[in-house]
Formats: sequence, C-alpha cells, structure tokens
Amino acid sequence: MSAKANPASLSCPVPIEDADRVQLGHGSGGKLSAQLVARHFLPHFDNAALAQLGDASIVSVTAGEVAISTDSFVVQPLEFPGGNIGSLAVHGTLNDVAMMGARAVCLTAGFVLEEGLSVAVLDRVIAEMARASRDAGVPIVAGDTKVVERGKADGLYINTTGLGVVDPNFRPAPARAVPGDVVLVSGPIARHGMAIMAAREGLSFQSAITSDTAHLAPLVDALRASGADVHVLRDPTRGGVASALNEIAAASTVGIEIDEPVLPVPGDVRAACEMLGLDPLYVANEGVMVVFVPAEQAELALRALRAHPLGAESVRIGRVVAAHPRIVALRTALGGTRVVDLLPGDQLPRIC
Repeated sequence: MSAKANPASLSCPVPIEDADRVQLGHGSGGKLSAQLVARHFLPHFDNAALAQLGDASIVSVTAGEVAISTDSFVVQPLEFPGGNIGSLAVHGTLNDVAMMGARAVCLTAGFVLEEGLSVAVLDRVIAEMARASRDAGVPIVAGDTKVVERGKADGLYINTTGLGVVDPNFRPAPARAVPGDVVLVSGPIARHGMAIMAAREGLSFQSAITSDTAHLAPLVDALRASGADVHVLRDPTRGGVASALNEIAAASTVGIEIDEPVLPVPGDVRAACEMLGLDPLYVANEGVMVVFVPAEQAELALRALRAHPLGAESVRIGRVVAAHPRIVALRTALGGTRVVDLLPGDQLPRIC
C-alpha cells in the first residue's frame, strides 16, 4: 500500500493570472471573480447601495407607481465615435424610463464577458458607463458578471435595468396620440447608426460621423416644466424614426404624416446613407426623441426643447391625422406621397 498523502501538501491548481485579459476564472465566483469586481467595477460604480454587496441592494423610492425597463446591448464594435457600449447601455435604458415621463432612481447592470477580452477595453467601457451614470445622477446599485469561453460572446454584452418613479401629472404614452397633434423631433437623426456602420466597416467620410448617444431626461424635464400637454414621447432607436412612428400610429389607431423637406438629416449622414443605399428614416438614434403635442402648443414645446443644448435643433416634422389610421405617410419634396412602412428586417443589425 502506498503511504497516505499529507493533506497539508495537497492543493488545487489555480489559474495563472493574466492582468491584461479576461479569463474563465474571472467568472468562477472565486478569487479571480472577487479581484475583477474589486479592481475594475467597484472603484467606478461606488455608492452606498452597491457597497452593501448583498444578494440585492436596498434603495428608497417615493410611494406610487414605478416604471421599469430592461435592455441588452450587443453593439459591435464595442467602441465607436461618440461613445462605447458602456455609455450606450446607460443612456439607452435611462431614456426608455424617461419616455414614460418617469424620473429614474437607479440602474442595475449585468455583464457577459468573453474569455480573452482586453482588460484595457473593459476598463474604458466601465469608465464611460460610470461617467454616464454619474452625469445622469442615477447610480448603478446592483450588478452581475459572467464569463464565457473564447468565441462565445464577441467581447462583451451588457444588460441594464432602470427603475424610475412615475409622475402622475405627466403621463406620455404611445396610445395617447390624437388627430390634431403635431410631431416634433429633438435633433438631427440617423447619426448613431451611421457612426456604428462607419466604425464597423472602416469607412472614411469627408467628416467624422459621431454617435448622438445621450441622456434625454433633461429634455423631458424641460417639457414637463413648460406645462405643455405632452401626449407621446419616444426615442427612435432600432428601426429609427420610421419604426417609432409606425408603432405610435398602431398603438393610437391614427394616421401620421411627415414632411421630407424638414427632416433634420445632417449632410454627412445623408451622403453616407445615399452611398450605402440606406434610408435615414430607418437608421437608429440614441440621443433624440419624437414628441407629440397639440398643435396649439407646438411653439411652447419647441421653445422648451431648444433652450437645452440637446434640443437646440428641434423641429416640427409632421402631424397626426384621422385619415389612413395605422399608416405613416411621407410627403416628398416633389409633392408626392409615399407610405413609410415597417421594414421586415433591420438595415443595420447590432447597433445597440
């Protein structure tokens, strides 16, 4: 019989630590997981609720209704002109809460990391995410991190959930559009989708197209303070302005007409769309919103929007009509009319 091994001499193999790359061990729940959280996440997202480090964070909310939105972000590339997947994840979810007229209270964040992801890239994403959260005044109070094998996650995916308190006196909703409303847009459209496409394909244009990713709550607050009777708010992300308007027309059972000559498409974005055969109406945005208000309040709402830098280029683009319910129509620069329908697929996949 062989001699019994001394238990004190037994040890389990541990991963060789690579400070520059994410390893499977970072998702093990052990030492490497703790180091990843302590060294890369907590220093950026530090706040009292997160510091509890329990199975759930305890936060205080005002009594009443709450708005909850969750979204997953798989944008490729992870970094692009004007932002990265981190700032996009914060802005995207906070904007969804804001479009319901709610004031965001907190965020949660879940990360799926791919083995081999550069830690330097991860740190830049986390830093941008923390900056966006800090600028919005909305803390990330809980989170989770998982690691999958190389080739299974395309670098990094992020899921964020936002919680907001509903304002009982300010209740925009997709089903509240009525004939006589006008349609406003808070700024130039199609920038985000084209910035992603240019970065993804290595395209060079005469001027650099940057994403418009931004937190829209300040514009919502400006409308709230103006006293305008805001019927609908929507951030036209995937599917662009066209898809957002179709969804509103369907929810409210109304017709919507928009005017091509006044659509705020930047010249470089329009040129890029024409070169690639894309319609800017269907290209994603991450820092503008469409607003529906009664026609007599259009100037009131526009003044409120234009008073903030994010809304300085706000314009009126159309109207709500009783005719052709559930259909969005575009009045062209040549005087014709065409239907703006939902696309069967996505012109630009993985833009958020």
